[in-house]
Amino acid sequence: MSLQRVTVFGGTGFLGRRIVRHLHDAGFAVRIASRHPDRGRLLFSGDVCGIESVRADVNDEASVATVVRDAWAVVNAVSFYVEHGKRTFQSVHVDAAGRVAMLARQTGVENFAHISGIGSDAGSASPYIRSRGKGEAAVLEGFPTAALIRPAVIFGAGDAFLTPLLTMLRDMPVFPMFGRGETRLQPAYVKDVAEAIARVLRAPAARHPYELAGPHVYTYQALLRTIAATAGKRPFLLPFPFRLWHVIGYLAEILPSPPLTRNQVELMEKDNLPNPDAPGFEALGISPQAIEDILPQLMQRPKEAADP
Repeated sequence: MSLQRVTVFGGTGFLGRRIVRHLHDAGFAVRIASRHPDRGRLLFSGDVCGIESVRADVNDEASVATVVRDAWAVVNAVSFYVEHGKRTFQSVHVDAAGRVAMLARQTGVENFAHISGIGSDAGSASPYIRSRGKGEAAVLEGFPTAALIRPAVIFGAGDAFLTPLLTMLRDMPVFPMFGRGETRLQPAYVKDVAEAIARVLRAPAARHPYELAGPHVYTYQALLRTIAATAGKRPFLLPFPFRLWHVIGYLAEILPSPPLTRNQVELMEKDNLPNPDAPGFEALGISPQAIEDILPQLMQRPKEAADP
């Protein structure tokens, strides 16, 4: 019997490559659809079979239709933080997401999972947060039975959140915080999120949005102290106004690979907590791992950015 095939858009990204691995381990045949298929082949070159990497552009209907046509399910994990030219939040998070969902339904795909984020809001003043909310609506219009996956802030080896914080807290005796460090977070481990997506596809009857958050709630200040303590450091945590962070984010976006963006600053201005009424990891039989469980691994292997 042939394996059920899942096409993953964004399968070479930080979360996407873990999704690919967990789907493969769950017994699915996986097709990575990206503009740079060589990256997928490089990441999973050790796999004899079960994972293929092909070229597709979410902005091109013909290529999308080709890679979803014989798929049993599709996962859309495409996301980014900085707009460049024609690659805007509207074009990627909204238009492309709706296009992939519509073509998946039209070609007979049975299941669709769309990765969004906790706090997505089509009415938000933030262009990034607004586009994620509008993207969810576009997906449901194109594929009404799609499963929406809303992770909290995601951490893991090679991430853009915990790993940079660990590096900076090791090296900086004075550390500037976002505001007074009072924003509340409930970070989720990347491999737990990937496993959750694999389980959602195996139980497609549950169509309500899943909000995936870790086991502990931290204030940003408490989180920094937890990370620093693991590294054996006690930096002075300096409150720093959000309005100045917005300026820094604006200037940083000029760089080819900005360490911070205005959209990331906007995300840090609001609590990032799940809706208590939304199903999460527990509904999928997963006991999420805490930051304290993973930090020792990151301390030993701080450059494990390519671990799929």
